[in-house]
Amino acid sequence: MTNPPCPLLPAIERPVTAADSRALGDERGEPFYRLCLAYAQTKWVAGLPAQALLQLNRAMSADLDGSEPALAEYPIPYRQVAWILRERPDRRGQFLANPRRHWQHYATRMSGPRPELRTWRAWACHAIGSRILPVEDFPDDAEQITAEGVAIPGEGEISGRLAELGLPGEVDVWRAAL
Repeated sequence: MTNPPCPLLPAIERPVTAADSRALGDERGEPFYRLCLAYAQTKWVAGLPAQALLQLNRAMSADLDGSEPALAEYPIPYRQVAWILRERPDRRGQFLANPRRHWQHYATRMSGPRPELRTWRAWACHAIGSRILPVEDFPDDAEQITAEGVAIPGEGEISGRLAELGLPGEVDVWRAAL
């Protein structure tokens, strides 16, 4: 184990693998959500923080209605995103990439199921990254902003869209992570 476990993610008895994910097939409900969180923990403890964040992105794509027991224990993982960014494993030689740039690209190129909600969750993560990560080390993609006319939304707009599209209480979970 390279990193101590993230206290905001489920404890794992064994590492989660891609085979575990494939075994779920097209299932994208609560079992998928739980698996993505455990997979994020697997990647985190293995010293792969960028991949852990990608698994949290996947968890945010789960098809949930808010009534799932997993959400009582593990709300939409904004706090986990913030925790990983605050730990800044890149200081220990672990690859973090540029999460702000990633979420900018993710939000502006969204496809698949529930794209509007997932876009606003990506912007919510971008806002978390914008508060935590120093802009000189983790800048937005200025070229994309200029070339495509991307307007990065403010926290008020993100909050409004999450309130409209997200799960009950999701805005509060996100604001607590900020």
